[in-house]
Amino acid sequence: MAYTESFPVCERLIHLNHAAVGPWPARTLEAVSRFAQENVRQGSLGYPRWLRVQQHLRDTIRNLINASSSDEIALVKNTSEGLSMIAAGLDWQHGDNIVGIRQEFPSNRVVWQSLEPQGVRFRQLDLAASIDPEQGLFGLCDERTRMIAVSAVQYADGFRLDLERIGRFCREQGILFCVDAIQHIGALPFDVQAIQADFTVADGHKWMLAPEGLGLFYVRRAVLSQLRPSQFGWHMMQPIDDYAQDHFEVARSARRYECGSPNMLGIMALVSSLEVLLEHGMQRVGSDLQTHVQRLIEGLQAIPGVELLTDTSPDRLSGIVTFRHPSLASKAIQQQLLQQDILCAERGGGVRLSPHYYLPPSHIDQSLQVIEDCLR
Repeated sequence: MAYTESFPVCERLIHLNHAAVGPWPARTLEAVSRFAQENVRQGSLGYPRWLRVQQHLRDTIRNLINASSSDEIALVKNTSEGLSMIAAGLDWQHGDNIVGIRQEFPSNRVVWQSLEPQGVRFRQLDLAASIDPEQGLFGLCDERTRMIAVSAVQYADGFRLDLERIGRFCREQGILFCVDAIQHIGALPFDVQAIQADFTVADGHKWMLAPEGLGLFYVRRAVLSQLRPSQFGWHMMQPIDDYAQDHFEVARSARRYECGSPNMLGIMALVSSLEVLLEHGMQRVGSDLQTHVQRLIEGLQAIPGVELLTDTSPDRLSGIVTFRHPSLASKAIQQQLLQQDILCAERGGGVRLSPHYYLPPSHIDQSLQVIEDCLR
């Protein structure tokens, strides 16, 4: 099936906004429609099968991020919930510190700043003033650093960190490593074992092409005992089906971080979207996306006056390209593009373009032409 058939959005828009909210594949619409029809006609008769789909989603996520076991995967409402559970569940001591980045999306800053009343400091690296960001993070660490918490890819300009380098440092120093991967997973291959992450969190509604309201929460088995549950309910108990137990035991897997009823509608959608990505193959997804990104970069560099805010080093590129122009406000450029049915965002002082692998090359060329025309 052609990409334009698999992704009906291509018929209506040039979608360069996957770093915000991505469109669903046709298959996901079909899965959600089937599930809705089943509920209308049969209620919860099929619930045992729904639970098998839930487990299939865990297995699919394990494959997507190369976790060692699906027992390391919990399903959460969003990235903020997962990060908040980490902040609430670790045994912080007065004088501890967490090292991160000043330019992060708020979800990966305010959650750590919320610990300051407990005497836990959040030390922030200024990316704009750092020649070697990874070494800059290391330089902020000391004997009281408990965790490095960063985004794999910066939301505003697409800057991609060397996660393997950070993971090695953390493991050598006995520091926990937390990765907000919402701008990475689904766009480029991601391997939690290769980067030695202790925690990884990501929503499904961006590059994973699924609805808002469901995301993945990876907790490395070796640190499960360090992260106590901070939310409680029937779904996180062991065994899950003994509703009369007087003294509960938390699940031995990452299910201990799922306190209540699952988002079955979201599960049906997310598993369908991930199957689309995995059938294409994440190596190929990443390669096709990088082709679009490079085409955007070369095209923007050829337009007089355009300033790229994105680091164009091959090892720093992601799925995001951000630019600005000195004579026209970024908001005005973004609005002019929207009038031509090109969806993008104003972020980080520029116009953020975030295509995905399935876009026809003609969409990239058409977008560049519209940008050039509006900057004349």
